[in-house]
Amino acid sequence: MKSPLFNKVNNVFVHVSNLKESSEWYYDLLGIPFDPKKVESPVHNIPVASETGLTLDDHTFDPGFHLKPSEHVLFNLLVNDVDEAYEFVISKGIPVVKEIERIGDFAYFNFKDPDGNVLMICNC
Repeated sequence: MKSPLFNKVNNVFVHVSNLKESSEWYYDLLGIPFDPKKVESPVHNIPVASETGLTLDDHTFDPGFHLKPSEHVLFNLLVNDVDEAYEFVISKGIPVVKEIERIGDFAYFNFKDPDGNVLMICNC
């Protein structure tokens, strides 16, 4: 039977406690100019340069929702130079939870967003 699903990830949702603060943090991390007037609850789409989108969700209209930050990597961000990215993340005071690991030509490290969600930066 043929699947009706497309063979692609369309969007990644990150659950946050403060939409404006988290949006500003992600914009700063990605080097995108931030305009707080464009951020309106309950969700905000970060303008990423890829087919897969990145949406922050504060669950404003879901009063029973309780944020449980992911201790596992939610997604990774691609870089050319892991060492340069590591220094950039450290310079911003962002907590690194796994130091750079190198496996052949592949290298990555993990860090936390403002809500404690674990993210990864890798070179492939």
